Order: sequence, then C-alpha cells, then structure tokens
Amino acid sequence: MKRLLLLVLLFPFFTQAQISKKAQKVDSLLTYLQERDLFNGTVLIGKNGKTIFKKAYGITNTPDNKLLTTASAFNLASVSKQFYTMMAMILKEQGKLKFDDKVNRYLPEFPYDQITVRQLMNHTSGLPEYFDFARNNMGLLDTLTNESLLELIAIKKPDLVFQPGEKFEYCNTNYTTLASIIEELSGMPADRFFKKYIADPLNMTHSYVYTLKMKTYPPSRVFGFKIEAGKKVLNDLVRFDGVVGDGNIYSTVEDLYKWDQALYTEKLVKKATFQEAITSGKLNNGRETGYGFGWFIPKPGEIVQHSGGWVGFNTMIVRHIKTNETLIVLDNSGNYRAAGLVTSLFEGRPIKVPVTSLISNVNLIDGTGTAGRKVSVRLIDAKIRDIGDLTAFKNEEVIDGNGKVLAPGFIDSHSHHDRGLEDNPESLSTISQGITTIMVGQDGGGIPIDSIQSRMKNKPVSTNVATYTGHGMMRSMVMGNKLFRTSKPSELDSMRVILGRELDKGSLGLATGLEYEDAFYSNRDEVVDLAKVAASKGGRYISHIRSEDMNLEESLDEIIQIGKKAKIPVQISHLKIAMVSKWGKSHDILAQLAEARSEGVNITADVYPYQMWMSTPRVLFPKKDFNNEESAIFATKQLFDPAQSYITNFSANKSFEGKTVTEIGVMNQESPAKALMRIVREAEEKDGTSVIAATSMAEEDVINFLAWPNSSICSDGSVGGHPRGHGSFPRVLGKYVREQKIMSLETAVYKMTGLAAENTGIKNRGIVTPNYYADLVLFDPETVKDNATIANPKALSDGILMVWVNGKVVFKDGKATNVFSGRFVKRGE
Repeated sequence: MKRLLLLVLLFPFFTQAQISKKAQKVDSLLTYLQERDLFNGTVLIGKNGKTIFKKAYGITNTPDNKLLTTASAFNLASVSKQFYTMMAMILKEQGKLKFDDKVNRYLPEFPYDQITVRQLMNHTSGLPEYFDFARNNMGLLDTLTNESLLELIAIKKPDLVFQPGEKFEYCNTNYTTLASIIEELSGMPADRFFKKYIADPLNMTHSYVYTLKMKTYPPSRVFGFKIEAGKKVLNDLVRFDGVVGDGNIYSTVEDLYKWDQALYTEKLVKKATFQEAITSGKLNNGRETGYGFGWFIPKPGEIVQHSGGWVGFNTMIVRHIKTNETLIVLDNSGNYRAAGLVTSLFEGRPIKVPVTSLISNVNLIDGTGTAGRKVSVRLIDAKIRDIGDLTAFKNEEVIDGNGKVLAPGFIDSHSHHDRGLEDNPESLSTISQGITTIMVGQDGGGIPIDSIQSRMKNKPVSTNVATYTGHGMMRSMVMGNKLFRTSKPSELDSMRVILGRELDKGSLGLATGLEYEDAFYSNRDEVVDLAKVAASKGGRYISHIRSEDMNLEESLDEIIQIGKKAKIPVQISHLKIAMVSKWGKSHDILAQLAEARSEGVNITADVYPYQMWMSTPRVLFPKKDFNNEESAIFATKQLFDPAQSYITNFSANKSFEGKTVTEIGVMNQESPAKALMRIVREAEEKDGTSVIAATSMAEEDVINFLAWPNSSICSDGSVGGHPRGHGSFPRVLGKYVREQKIMSLETAVYKMTGLAAENTGIKNRGIVTPNYYADLVLFDPETVKDNATIANPKALSDGILMVWVNGKVVFKDGKATNVFSGRFVKRGE
C-alpha cells in the first residue's frame, strides 16, 4: 500500500555553514545505512535555490544493475499526490473545474451525491481505501486501472467510512478519483497532462507518469527491491499499478528541487491558487485537518511536507517556506528509516542510529514446528531483520552460535514470576530458562495494567510481561471481603466495566481461579457474562478450573460450556489429574477436549512438567470443610501424598517450612490428616501465609498432557518454593525430549513459543521470522537440563547459553547481564 509516513518537522533557521556541516552528517549517516542495506537511494538538500548537497548511494536494481545517480527516477508513491492537485489547480485556472463542485458532476457514474472535489483533495470524503475491495474483485492476471476502479466503485458502491466532511482520514481512493476527473476534463491521459503542463514547463527532464499498462519505460527508471535472506529481491510494481493519482509519478531529486523552487513562482499557477494547496482543510465543524491539497502542514505558513511508501519505494519532500530550505530523500530498498533519521539529523535533533548484529552458525528451530535449519539470523534494534546465509556487515557485531539451537524466546503461558520482579528486575528465574515473556494475572489474581506499567516504568525488568485480568481481583475490587457468595447484578455490571477498561488497555482476556475461595462461590452465569465481555473485544479466557480432582469432569464441562456460550477461545490452566482414583484417565479427558474442539470450541491447555503442584493447603478440602477429619483423611489418601508434599512457606510457624506433612505430623504426634488440619487452622488463626508443594499426579498423565498437540508449556512458577519456577522449560527439553523422547525437539519448541503465542493472543513474538521481535534463546540440546529441586528450588539449569529480549542480551555465561529490555506486551501486539 502507499504507506504514509507522518513526520512533524520543526526546522530552525540555519546558516549556510551550519547546513553544510549537517550535510556531512547526513552523508555519514546514509553511508552507514547503505553499508547495512538500510538505504539505497538519493538525497538533496537545498537552500534559497542552491543545491547544498546531493548524492546517490547504491544501485538502480534495473536489469543492467547500474549505479544510481541524482538523475535516477524513483516512484514517488504518495509524494505524487501533490502533482495531481497541481493538475487540478491548473484545470481550475483554465475554468474547467471548481473545487466545491460535486464529484459526480464530472464523473456521472460516481455513486456518491455529497462528495466534493475539495473533499477528495484534503481526504475528508469518507471514501474507503480501494485496495481491499479491488483485490476481492481482481484475478491474478488483472491490472487495475482508473477506469476499472471507477466502474467497480459504481457497481459495488462500498459503504462510506464516515459522512463527507465529518473526519480527516488519509485515503488513496480520493486521489485515484481525482485523477479520473483530471483525465475526463482535460481530454487526455494523466501522463500527457503531467508532461505538457508540469514536467516540460519546469524542464523536469526525468519526471513522468509510468504504470504497468504502458509498454515501455524511460531509461532513468529505478526498480524497487527488498532484502530477503541477504539477497536483493525485486519489490516493484504490482497489479494495482495501472492506476494513477495516488502514486506512479517518477522523478529525481534534481527534478523535485526544480519543482520545489517553482512553487515559489507563478510558472504553473498563480500564487493565490497554490496558497490554497498549503492551507489546512476544514471539517464541517470548522476544525482544521492539518492537510491541504497533497501537503501535510505541520506548521502553517512555514512548513509543508509529504512522504510516501509503496512496494520498495520510500520517499519524502520537506519544504520550509519561510527560509526556503528543502530536504528530499528517495529510497528504493524498501527501508523506511532513512527519511526520518535524515530529517531529525538535519533539524539538529538527536537520532538513534539503527544497530544490527549477526548471530551466525546456528541450528534455527523457528517456533513453527518445522525442522531446524543451518542459517544465520540478523537483528536490527529490537527486531529480527533477516534469516539465511548472511555475511557480516562492516564493523557489525557477530555472535558465533557454534552450531547450537537458536529458538524463539520461550513464552510462559501461565506464570507468577511477576511477584518477584520489583526485588529481582533481572528475573533470573525466567531468563535462565530461556523464558522471555511471562503471562501473569493468573488464577483470577493479578493487578491492574496501569499498576504493571507504572512498576515497569519505575523499575525496568529483563523480561516481557503480558497479563490477563483476574476475576478474583475484580470481585475483590467490587465486593470487598464479601466474596463467599454470587455477585449482585450491580456488582457484575461494575466488573464488566473494569474488564472492558482493562481489555482496552491490552489485557489478554479474563482469567479465573474458580477453585479458590475468592471466586469459588461465583456461579457459571457470572463467569459467562464476563467471558462475553472479553470475547467482544477479541480477548480470551483462561481458567484454573473449579476442581482438578473430585469434580474434574464437571469442571471441564464448565469451561467447555463457557467457550460455547461466550464464543471465546478457552484455555485450561496447568491441566492435571490430581486424584489417585482418576489417575490414568488422561486419555478420556483428551477425548472429551477433542470432542469439544470438533464442535467448534477452541479449547487448549498449558502444562508444567512435574507431578507436584503448589498452592494453598486449603484446596485439599474441595468441600471447604476444613475441620472435617474425614475430609482430611480423604485428602491424604486421594488428593496428595503427605510423605512427598512439602510446606514451602508457613508464616505462622517457620519450623514447618521445608518439611513434609507427614513430618509435621510426627513433630506433633498426630496423623498426616490431623497435621493437614493443623496447618490450615494455624494459618487461619494467625492470618498467615501457607503454601504447599504437593505430589499429586501420575507421570503417565503428565506425559500425555504434555504431548497433546494443543497444549503449550508453562511453569506456573515464581521465584522460589517449587522447582518449576526455575526449571520447567529446560526440564521439558532435557527429560522429556532428549531422554524420554515423548516429542521431537521442534515440537517442544513450538509448544514453548509459536503455539503459546497463538493460544494467548499475542502477535509478533514466538516465531523467528523477519519483523518479529528479537526474543531469542540459544541452547545446547545435548546438555540442557533442569537442576532445581525442592531442597534447592533456585538452582539454575544447564545448557541455556544466551537469551535476548527485544534484541538485547539479558543472559549469558550463566548469569544475568543486568540489561532491562523487557516490555509490557498488549493483546494483539
């Protein structure tokens, strides 16, 4: 598309010497960019009619591959628009056109009665962009023309985006329509009109209109390209390029400077006529749009400018009317950076020069599930730039991967690691595993997005953070401490408002922890109503389901029904079977989930690679009858192994910490069941913290859930306590991939990256591909393994060699680099 680059320019007054010095800096910058395949083009700086600096960098990309010159003609893309408005102004002075006439006065087939020519030129018509509806009505061999586009508009009459004059919205259809008017009124094609009334009078010898409908092109024409796998690939005109008006004028920096200087004269139209082109348009309510006829007006009476981008071309012209200073940049390499950087440099503003680095000699497992490949990967700033057989640029940092695996940074789809970030912003527990993004706000908890972003701003961290909005959090905000009941209609309305607000700020969706007491007493309708809010804004639903043991089947049905009724993707948090008599039934559960998927419910799960969970001991009483010894006995027989379950945190009595429930019973000369009741009772009496790491699952079920094609990997971990907080991802790669071979390495990486991103709704992460964020992990598949245990839960894993977050190395040589490049990641970003 003819991409618009908005650059707000505020030039100060510069002396000739100052401009010459800035020209040297521009030359140095563009040389650097060209050396890194970030610029290929021409530039001109002028003042008071004199060329201060002009230079060409690179090649024409034509079949003979000549070097560029300042007489090489580039497709101007949207910079072309100012020429079509000039054609309209010429027709006005010829008495053939009035700006405030309705378009269908000149084009009777045009189906909209209220749109004026002026509204076309200043982008206030409300017409929709033509690319989508034209594409839907074209074959692969068709070439769009102004005639066929106008006919398509007349037949399809696509809905207006807004009523004419109500808004400003940049739209290329305005200018293709304008070009049709020009051709109709002048009785000649736009290319002849341009040559006769603009190019020839101004001696613009290398400026012309060119489209794919023309059989030949002048020798000055430059072809667009892009860089793929280190090679130049043609990126030039496409099947839309039989149209004119919104683009497809070709020109050179030299000719454009002639054009620029002519606009100070009356060579083409009277000054009063042209003045309207550089005067802001107005909406129906009188508000100014900041756009004239083919010109953006960042500073009325002083600065006008326009930029454009199409296929491989990026162009810009900036005119400082008061000081008669001009900057022109033309690029055919598909890079947008040069124009903005040159502008800032010329204005004396500080710039951040793009930095590239090369990771060479790696086995890339890219997060799609496909086989690894031997390549190099180039980064640029925070993103991935290129992949292939790449050669290092001059003075470029090169990291030798020594043949190890490079993968997308792992995405922890269910994490509690945010709890330690304020004290440990380096987030060693995550980055040492290769985790680069944590999904928090789990189990119905969490904090509002404003608080998360404020904390990250005040104390930057080394990992990316995304969040769900917690059901329990909202219940507490609205219902206070009266949580052991269903919500009232007014309370539910308040929760809907909070959830909608959080979703607008980038929340991934709604998270519930229905087994926990702050949400356990909510009914299914309450959850469905909130899930519908999340669905309406493109969010998702994730749940620690109401029961993972006694009522597992009913709880699975509940999340399936929520998915059906709310029409929302649903994810089961840390899928498990935590009841002895139900061990071995993972096949039945996966069959139940497969049936739901076949009925249109997008249900997925995340899984951590341990037989031990960690939570409050209160969840071991499904009926919430904490003083019932029979229930406690049932728990010790069916819901956990008291001899293999450890109290990791117990503020009421620190002597309990690190001991099993059985050992605590021995300490107090009582049975494991009574010890469990004691633990719950003493924690409640002293309003203390109580956490248990409970062994409760069968290895067979863990393996089946890990291998399920729709399950991603998670840690459900935090900084300490359970070894999963430091070891989950290396454990999968070491124990379950290398040793037990329950899945391929490519599949495991996919579950940790691409699938995790898909299941949580984030974009541009989870796959190693150009333009995605450079969240990466380099690891040794032969040595990677977890070392964390209950006794030493913070032991770092082996085999994780380097980790990048947003292009910065955050972990290397077994330690954090104390680079805090983590970002808050919003839904869909």
